[in-house]
Amino acid sequence: MKRKFIKNLFLLIILNLLIKPFWIFGIDRSVQNTVGSGEYGFYFSLLGFTFLFNILLDFGITNFNNRSISQDQTLFKGYFSNIVVVKFLLAVIYGIISFSVALMMGYEKRQLELLIVLIFNQFLSSFILYLRSNISGMQFYTTDSLLSVLDRFIMIILCSIAIWGHILGKPFRIEWFVYLQTFSYMLAVIVIGSVIFIKSGHFVFSFNPTFTFQIIKQTIPFAILGLLMSIYNRTDSVLLERLLPDGQAQAGIYAQSYRILDAFSNFSLLFASLLLPMFANLIGSKEDIRPLLKTSFSLLFVACIAVSLSCMTFSKPIIGTLYHEGHDDSVKVFAILVLSFIPVSINYIFGTLLTANGNLKLLNYAALGAVCLNIMLNLVLIPLHKAIGAAIANLVTQTLMTLAQIIICFKIWKFNIRKLEFIRYSLFTLIAIAIIFLFSLFKDGWLIRFSATFVSICFLGLLTGILPITRLLEIVRLQLKGVNP
Repeated sequence: MKRKFIKNLFLLIILNLLIKPFWIFGIDRSVQNTVGSGEYGFYFSLLGFTFLFNILLDFGITNFNNRSISQDQTLFKGYFSNIVVVKFLLAVIYGIISFSVALMMGYEKRQLELLIVLIFNQFLSSFILYLRSNISGMQFYTTDSLLSVLDRFIMIILCSIAIWGHILGKPFRIEWFVYLQTFSYMLAVIVIGSVIFIKSGHFVFSFNPTFTFQIIKQTIPFAILGLLMSIYNRTDSVLLERLLPDGQAQAGIYAQSYRILDAFSNFSLLFASLLLPMFANLIGSKEDIRPLLKTSFSLLFVACIAVSLSCMTFSKPIIGTLYHEGHDDSVKVFAILVLSFIPVSINYIFGTLLTANGNLKLLNYAALGAVCLNIMLNLVLIPLHKAIGAAIANLVTQTLMTLAQIIICFKIWKFNIRKLEFIRYSLFTLIAIAIIFLFSLFKDGWLIRFSATFVSICFLGLLTGILPITRLLEIVRLQLKGVNP
């Protein structure tokens, strides 16, 4: 399973390196530079709002479905024919609740009009994830990897034509950006649905109330976890817009840095998408999960340290290069927020393991604590420090949530940290900090220094033995020879 994980992780990383960075830094960033931070902040705060109740679209069904089918693939047809109907019913509930809350919060006409489209987009995005959970659950990892970038690939083509092709004959508007996303999601649903039909054969959609009740009953813990995570991950942009007189502008400043964090987190999410069915399969067959856990953690730990420390050190030139509207607070927000990449990424490993093992009750307790802490910190820090305060709240919340998950995993599986391993990781971290300090002393060529810092830290991971380079090279060699490792 460790071999399969690394092989498919390589494919996912290659695909996402080709597609998602261009989407985030080419398209999404260009949209903000084109329409302005205030106008983009208007969109970003509404997008954050749609995530608050996003779990009502899914109710934990996607993770439950992925975990269940990974352990017993004969469940697919019975689950799929009923769950598709349930997903549409949940979409109606999500739309009604989200729009009603928006009305109570006093959103204006233009906000409500765009919110309707964003709500529909959230349904399409959630439906795509559910469809893909069936493909990965049936162990078609390569197919799922290819489909994981489909919606973004379509968006890149359409948005590129609209932004740089100037075919619309008018200045680009943020509403057009949302409409293009809608069309891209719809095409992706059609393609992925067709792939499922080809791989699984004929099935009939049906609605069985008893079956639906049983599914909902089993997915309630997943739903609660998803709701709590949505709140402590997305409430910052909403509170920025609601609490401050210049809320839309501050949300735009926050969005500049959050976009970069989101780009990095997308690569960490690749680990979770692969690990969930693999952990579930290993647990279901009562095999040892430690080798897979160690491999995934080692790869992600080195990447997190290299990316976060490098970006924090060179935060000013990075923000200045990416955005037309420079702001001193933007640099400070980014320097703080990029450190969240470390706990967020580690969270994807240990949180996924707990999810695969069905420890939802413990995860929900931890997430509830994270919600209370995050809201309290945001209410205190945003009025005082604006977007910087939101960044601090995010970093503190993510760090404590990840520590809680690590502690839970160690207690359940009785993990032991070897003294040599502790020394190795501690030495790596300390030397990485020293490398950052050394390259920060030079004054010229920030991009060269940034690259040198990143490469040096990755090379340090090899020297300290954290990165399993021997195993990685073996898998690559066997793949090139056409041998299944």
